[in-house]
Amino acid sequence: MENNTEVNEFRLLGLTDLPELQIPLFLTFTLVYLTTLLGNLGMVALILLDSHLHTPMYFFLSSLSLTDCIYSSAVTPRVMAGLLTGDKVISYGGCAAQMFFFVAFAIVDCLLLAVMAFDSHAAVCEPLHYTSTMTTSVCALMVTSCYVWGIVESAIHTGLTFSLFFCRCNVVHHFFCDIPPILALSCSDIYVNEIVLFISAALNVFFALMVVLTSYLFIAIAILRMHSAEGRKKAFSTCASHLTAVTIFYGTVIFMYLQPSSSHSMDNDQMASVFYTIVIPMLNPIVYSLRKKEVNSALKKAIEKMKTAFITSS
Repeated sequence: MENNTEVNEFRLLGLTDLPELQIPLFLTFTLVYLTTLLGNLGMVALILLDSHLHTPMYFFLSSLSLTDCIYSSAVTPRVMAGLLTGDKVISYGGCAAQMFFFVAFAIVDCLLLAVMAFDSHAAVCEPLHYTSTMTTSVCALMVTSCYVWGIVESAIHTGLTFSLFFCRCNVVHHFFCDIPPILALSCSDIYVNEIVLFISAALNVFFALMVVLTSYLFIAIAILRMHSAEGRKKAFSTCASHLTAVTIFYGTVIFMYLQPSSSHSMDNDQMASVFYTIVIPMLNPIVYSLRKKEVNSALKKAIEKMKTAFITSS
């Protein structure tokens, strides 16, 4: 990609310039990031190690956890380094790379939530056909499609953004290289970029929400028809966890990307971005995954195995 810009680096304004807040924020984000890695990678490890969790639902959960780790890692370590050292300069190529990985895996996250809603629908509404519907090859195809779509779409957005001409100041009013604040620095006509961004975000969110809402409409009908109170409780618990994750994620995406550039407030955007880039990846294992009895049981078994191994080695 040809670089037709005079800017060879960007300066991220970060979250705050107040010296007294740098260390407290660094410690906070370090704790959140370590919790994100521990929770999500721990979830992936549990699912790989426990044969009872080798089901479509947990395959999708492991994919979501891995995706959360990657897209959080595209942003959070750079924010932590800026808070610790005060160095908020990022190279032109580094900014492009950060945007590419963040956008790609944020889109994958969005689509995986829809896939998981469809999986819940298949499990609750058609339990007798579930194993024949959600085969290993079908699950692998669904996840692969999410990753391919996210990577291709991110490549388009990143390519369009960094083919623009930048001749204004290189100060990004954000704490990472997201699309809207980078577009705001361009001297080129960004009308096409804004239209492509709006249409792609709208299509992704509309498609995902249609899958989620349709799936849960049929799930709600199925739950109301259940005669077993225990069955209704189990189905509702699973759905409530997923709907919480869906509402938090899609709500912030709609707020960030489905509004005209003239309506953007950088302060509000930063608050929303902190939530969905740093906080949500930490919450997903708690809100969605760790509430499941199978995961708690697998975690207890893993802890017992580690205790036994430690005692034996001693």
